[in-house]
Amino acid sequence: SKQQVQLMEVLKKEVRAMLIAAKAGLTPEQLEEQYMAMVCKPLPLRDLGFQSTLELVTQMPEVVQICSSKNGALILKAIADDSTKGIARLVANQKVKSRKASKKTAAKANSTFPTKNSKNPQSFHTLSAGTPVLPAVVKAELQDLLSSSPLLLADLDKAFLRRFGRAFQYRQYGFLSMFEVLRSMSDSIAVEQTKAGSLLVLRKYLASKIEQQEVPQTVSAAEVPSLEPTCKTKSCCQAAALMDSEPVQTQAVDLGDHLKQHQGLEQFPPTPEIPPDAVQDRSLCSLPPLRRRCLVGVIVEFVVSPSQFYIHVCSTEASYKLQDLMFEMRHVYSHKVASDKYIMPESAVRPGQLCCVMVSKWWYRVIIHRVINDQEVEVFCADYGHLQIVQKSWLRFLKWHYLKLPAQAIPCSLAWVKPVEGTWSSAAILLFKHLCRFKELVGIVDEYVDGVLYLFLCDTSTKEDVYFHSVLRDMGYADVCGENIPSQEFEELNPSALYVQPSGKQGNAEVVEPDLRLQQESQDAGRETATLKLNGAEL
Repeated sequence: SKQQVQLMEVLKKEVRAMLIAAKAGLTPEQLEEQYMAMVCKPLPLRDLGFQSTLELVTQMPEVVQICSSKNGALILKAIADDSTKGIARLVANQKVKSRKASKKTAAKANSTFPTKNSKNPQSFHTLSAGTPVLPAVVKAELQDLLSSSPLLLADLDKAFLRRFGRAFQYRQYGFLSMFEVLRSMSDSIAVEQTKAGSLLVLRKYLASKIEQQEVPQTVSAAEVPSLEPTCKTKSCCQAAALMDSEPVQTQAVDLGDHLKQHQGLEQFPPTPEIPPDAVQDRSLCSLPPLRRRCLVGVIVEFVVSPSQFYIHVCSTEASYKLQDLMFEMRHVYSHKVASDKYIMPESAVRPGQLCCVMVSKWWYRVIIHRVINDQEVEVFCADYGHLQIVQKSWLRFLKWHYLKLPAQAIPCSLAWVKPVEGTWSSAAILLFKHLCRFKELVGIVDEYVDGVLYLFLCDTSTKEDVYFHSVLRDMGYADVCGENIPSQEFEELNPSALYVQPSGKQGNAEVVEPDLRLQQESQDAGRETATLKLNGAEL
């Protein structure tokens, strides 16, 4: 039918985009997984009358080349057409990174904006980008796994699967081996050689003699005094202290058994009062704005389209602060007594309320966006940029202490581009996600418009620097217009603008300083900017 023909043509573009981005090709199973991850639905095999993925790709001889690997497995590789040959060549030239020479962070190299007119243009290859990066949550999971005791490398896969219910697939993050993963986390995980094999140990516990301390499932009363129970008897306080040396899973049972020994304490009802350190009418502030034309290392955390995505700025300090925050929140809210103390009454569950929520055993700072029904709410994750529907029962008041760290997700739009068809096609979004996925990139700041950062993105992991706006243009998905078109997606909904307070309103004069300098530099930069625009956004 005509509908099937149209669906097949769209699918061919999507499959080609996914396979071009995979230098070594994909197995049919990997193609299915990547399609599900990027499009959020399975391959439409039944709609097109196919029984398997292999049967589908055999009907795309102009798109897919079916090869055999050394071990006999089938590998699917892209066949580039006229519009994608340049992209395929760039991917084919992708370098296997050497870890011997460390690269400087891009955030420190923000003084030069390279142009064709520069006599000594600064090479982006000096700016630590393209390096595989583990997501912050995965780093925290590995540290959590090793927090109770060291672990043999040979047992890591089984332990990770048992703890988190899924295999640790490091290759999807761009790593070639587990040793590369460990090298990337060498600042927090040490590898010791023993007779039994390589032993993984958290560095912060190597010099510590507190071997019984369990992190993040336990916490000492000295660290979090608010975890003390409301009972004022000496014996009950001793019971609360004993909780700190027991795993979280057994605390509720141990405390309940202890309290039953006391007359009148058979029941332990939650206190109806809102804790004095609970955040009620405050907002998170945003990160200070980046200076125009500076170069920064970035990781794209969440993508809606090239006109709406969220980034983290690559900074060791910022990364540690976010990880520490997640650990500490899990410390506190994993204790039943403390968790019950911060339960939110129905009156507090309203749009705009800053709180926290548990998802997959981790706690995130969120803002309630809308109440869906009696059981569910939609929340905005201020540190990662996405909206998610969660159960009301998962919500807790945010402690005042966790308000200090600014919201880490920066709303962004790709500079100087607009979709050819008026709106971004699914193939264009899919390609953009592939270009961004699990890589440290170089971002070139252009400007802020209504709180949205417009920037260029560049992948320096290839022999030639790959600018994302040029890739989208060459693929026929975007026009390079030489100016920033307001993002339609952010105009419809920008949760950051709704719920996160701009840092400039905090009275910090240093935040405004870059804008003042830009005004002074605007005349000097005018000719250079005009030249860039006339060159079709070729930087």
